[in-house]
Amino acid sequence: MNSLEANAREKPRATARAQAAFALAFAAFVLAACGGGGGGGGGGGGLPIFLPPTTTPPANGGNDDTIVASSTVAGLCAAPRTGTNPETGTAYPDKVGTLTDEKRWVRGWIDETYLWYGEVPTTLKAADYATPVAYFSVLKSPALTASGRAKDRFHYVYDTERYRQLSEAGVAPGYGMEFAFVRNSRPRDLRIAFTEPGSPAASAGIARGAKVLEVDGVDVIEGTNTTVINRGISPTTIGESHTFKLQEGSTTRTVTLSAASITRTPVQNVKTIDTGSGRVGYLLFNDHITTSEAQLIDAVNQLKAGSGIQDLVLDMRYNGGGQLNIASRLATMVSSPAATSGKTFERLVFNDKNPFHLTPAQTVIPFHARSRSGAELPRLGLSQVTVLVGPDTCSASESVINSLRGVDVQVNLVGGATCGKPYGFSPQDNCGTSYFAIQFQGVNAKNFGDYGDGFAPSCTVADDFDQALGDPAEARLAAALAMRNGGVCPASASTKTLPGLEKSEAAAEQPYLLQRTPLREIRLLDAAPAPG
Repeated sequence: MNSLEANAREKPRATARAQAAFALAFAAFVLAACGGGGGGGGGGGGLPIFLPPTTTPPANGGNDDTIVASSTVAGLCAAPRTGTNPETGTAYPDKVGTLTDEKRWVRGWIDETYLWYGEVPTTLKAADYATPVAYFSVLKSPALTASGRAKDRFHYVYDTERYRQLSEAGVAPGYGMEFAFVRNSRPRDLRIAFTEPGSPAASAGIARGAKVLEVDGVDVIEGTNTTVINRGISPTTIGESHTFKLQEGSTTRTVTLSAASITRTPVQNVKTIDTGSGRVGYLLFNDHITTSEAQLIDAVNQLKAGSGIQDLVLDMRYNGGGQLNIASRLATMVSSPAATSGKTFERLVFNDKNPFHLTPAQTVIPFHARSRSGAELPRLGLSQVTVLVGPDTCSASESVINSLRGVDVQVNLVGGATCGKPYGFSPQDNCGTSYFAIQFQGVNAKNFGDYGDGFAPSCTVADDFDQALGDPAEARLAAALAMRNGGVCPASASTKTLPGLEKSEAAAEQPYLLQRTPLREIRLLDAAPAPG
């Protein structure tokens, strides 16, 4: 069975010159030619385990499954890298070793840092797995969540150099449009969720709701040549061109787009909406990236101008996460000083070995009251906020919800259940592969962080691809406004089947969006201390 996979590339910090950062896991979306899909995904940054100048293999030669300290076999590689590490400017630390050495490193590292190291089955034999990657894939907790999903869905590896290249580039090649699978089994329904201003897609007049019928002549709805479809929707080089047949309303057209380096606009559609019970602010927030801080500050100042607003609808239905300090500042700006001053935004909980030797104070992220430049943040001073959410609402976005609830700010959720990523990890490179295993859980000021199945909405509403984001007629925003006026979820919201879409219950089961880079799916903490 062929599949289309949205893969992640992450960047480990491998030297003392690099600041360590935490990363919360995310899931990649999978399209299969025969239907189905779901995936596991990554994080970014890292609390690196520093490689020693020299390494000595264990005395027994690594021929049994005795767990050894990862440092004793770190950098002993079956195929050592040569030359200079482009990140550090120094030679790679790799030495001649074996696949057995690499597998023993994986097992030791899991035992030292994995959040649930005590749940890893003890019956697993390294010799039963051909490669360290195959061995790593089973070294995780087999436990399930309350809904029956795997507790650990975020255990994976990626090529270190590919991750470095993506991370340093900052963006991946693209068209400036988000692909969203409303239905990923045949007959498939692939839509455009939104476009970036000034992008090739926007310049071609492509807008939210356009349905993709063909990619490079291959039928998307019933086709089985997913290799061609995948190549078209996930370009890998700048200037790469692909042709799309689109259905826009009652018309169809064919458009050829060339991939470009996309400059994202994370905050869009900032506006106020007059209702019978007061003015409501709205903003679409798609990425917790560095440039979003200034845009969020501008948005809050705009919403405060004039007569101000009584409520806010924060649209994070497509926000996969990003920098945790951005999430903290957003939560601060939404709320009041009385709610957040001196309070914990989030605390990171590691295993009982405290593998990175952090003090209690180092595990706490506060509600930041100032911007990166030191300026005091504007505040809306709200005691409640409505957030539009769905299965693409992940990581740092879920932290905004959980952390505001932790200080008793009322957070109303409209849409679908969020993705459920309260856990995090720090990727580690060994022999050219970066390994990602869950190493901490984030909890709020009330010590709550058990949302592995996501946050359930108080009002379930299907994603309305037939209306523009921010349009008061769009189903999720309309429901949020109706709840403000009437106080309850509209009776039709949870059962509404929008034209051409699956029922909302089915649509909420898995992410819509495809091919988002890991820099848009992670949760980073600035200036975290390195391991002891």
